[in-house]
Amino acid sequence: MIVILSKDISIHDKELIRSLLQNNGYKVREQLFGDDLLFSTSGKGQINKRELEILPGVARVAETTKPYELTSRETKAEDSIVCVGPVKIGGERITVIAGPCAVESREQIKEIAFAVRESGAVLLRGGAYKPRTSPYSFQGLGMKGLEYMKEAGEATGMPIVTEVVSSEIAVDMKDLVDMFQIGARNMQNFELLKKVASLGKPVLLKRGPSATMEEWLLSAEYLLAGGTKNVVLCERGIRTFETFTRNTLDISAIPVIKALSHLPVIVDPSHAIGIRAHISAAALASIAAGADGLTIEVHNNPDKAFSDGPQSLYPEQFEKLMRDIESFSPVLGKELLRLPKETPKKNDLSGVWSTAFSLVGEKVAFSGRSGAFAERALINAFGEDMLRLPVTTFSAVFDAVLDGSAVFGIIPIENSLAGSIHENYDLFLRYPDNVIVGEIKLRIVHCLMAMEETNIENIKTVRSHSQGFAQCREFLDKHSEWNLEIWPTTTDAVQSIVKEGEGALAIAAIASEAAAKANNLKILKAGIENNPQNYTRFVIIARRQDGDRQLLPPGMENTAPNKASLVFSVKDEPGSLYECLKILSGEGINLSKLESRPILGQPWNYLFYVDVTIPPDQKVFERACKELKSKSEKFHFLGSYHGV
Repeated sequence: MIVILSKDISIHDKELIRSLLQNNGYKVREQLFGDDLLFSTSGKGQINKRELEILPGVARVAETTKPYELTSRETKAEDSIVCVGPVKIGGERITVIAGPCAVESREQIKEIAFAVRESGAVLLRGGAYKPRTSPYSFQGLGMKGLEYMKEAGEATGMPIVTEVVSSEIAVDMKDLVDMFQIGARNMQNFELLKKVASLGKPVLLKRGPSATMEEWLLSAEYLLAGGTKNVVLCERGIRTFETFTRNTLDISAIPVIKALSHLPVIVDPSHAIGIRAHISAAALASIAAGADGLTIEVHNNPDKAFSDGPQSLYPEQFEKLMRDIESFSPVLGKELLRLPKETPKKNDLSGVWSTAFSLVGEKVAFSGRSGAFAERALINAFGEDMLRLPVTTFSAVFDAVLDGSAVFGIIPIENSLAGSIHENYDLFLRYPDNVIVGEIKLRIVHCLMAMEETNIENIKTVRSHSQGFAQCREFLDKHSEWNLEIWPTTTDAVQSIVKEGEGALAIAAIASEAAAKANNLKILKAGIENNPQNYTRFVIIARRQDGDRQLLPPGMENTAPNKASLVFSVKDEPGSLYECLKILSGEGINLSKLESRPILGQPWNYLFYVDVTIPPDQKVFERACKELKSKSEKFHFLGSYHGV
């Protein structure tokens, strides 16, 4: 049983609760769990739960049916997010840890650190102390290796995670590591778990080669009970009768553990498979199964690695894997986590560089309310902790960015089924001081929802945004008797049902699953979009800055822009559009989108909206824009950004 105490509990009330529990046969441990102060109990005591709940200073009482109380989702229903410096593990982002099996030299760890950082890794792994099966194998460089690793981590801005093998060494390592790793062999080394827990650092706990899921979670319980607030579970394969691979990757453990526990779960496909050629496939399968991240072994010269060379990816293989993860993430409604910093030069080991700007206290604007698809895109781009500014219209998002109420805005621009959202394209011309600085693609799953008492047979009216109707046209065509009402946003449609209460028993809305949960509505049917390949492209906007320094979203400053959006009009004469497009073709610039829109107030005159790929040589693109501007009647540069 867990007793969560109120944040304003008095010392008197706390001791009263402790005495009551002890007098009823419980052993009581007081500890911090995240931001909560709680009493965790053990023993064969008996007490009426209701008697506890009504006591002054008790926030709630959680009774678990599992022996791992603190780890159990019964104690904490929402997912935990573990912070390691600026890196967050869990939530809606995929976190990738990478580096060599062992630190072999200062130059080796430095070179690999820069390589994996450039490809998108956010935590640096590497072993300074190596527990090996053979006493004659390389055992690591010890504290010297750890110092090399810390130096490389600071140079690249990546926190470091490394294995701790004994209680004595743990104390010496404390000030050099950002996250302790408990290796598979030590998963049930309970004295080590207690010592590491007492140091208060985040811990990555690997599953033992023969451990059951319950044993794994009980080891995590040791860490949480001992004082560690941040624990990440790592599936790395278990020992079975199969000998072709190093271990057998237990993919099924990922969704099962996430159902049993609130802790983040990542996967180590390197140790699970042990064969370089198959690691990327296992990594992608793990992400598909719901893993919150990966830890991957990467080496600049695997054939000469001191340990685990056959399972270490070459840097170019790791880079391809990261590109595949980035492309795959939107299918799962997630985003690949990247560090919000620029990569320093390789000869710069002066320490951690600072971010270009701080988002503390700043807001990002989106159109809609809680549960809107735009809010999900915002979370994927900026993280769960980002302050949000919900507004009622798309133009209000532009206004908020322009007047400084928000530092960024999220705007849907195109849907893979319904096409371009033309009203938002037009807004870029009305707000020339706002510019596109980023891009997010989000899979859209629409749900039909209503009050708990409503059945699909009772529906007479359905409410949603026009895009919601367009993307669910095939489903709606089967119910031609329904009256369709267009609302400013899908979440406005949802909230209208809540406000009308019993008067809305014959009304349904089309919106996201998150909107249904946020408003306590029943989902009558999920996945009603025309095609499961339904994605919306959102752009991130910011106020246009003077000079060369444009404000960019976190994680996008370190990536060169590879895409740009332009708008231009041409003279009303034969071949004028051809001449403009020929400029782009002549410079080898790929045209990924071309769409015309009528010019407001000028009937039968058109603007052309263009998306192009920026070539590696930025000067080529600048030259093409300059020439295109001279050939067109009107020219607007909407922004350059990293396209996904």
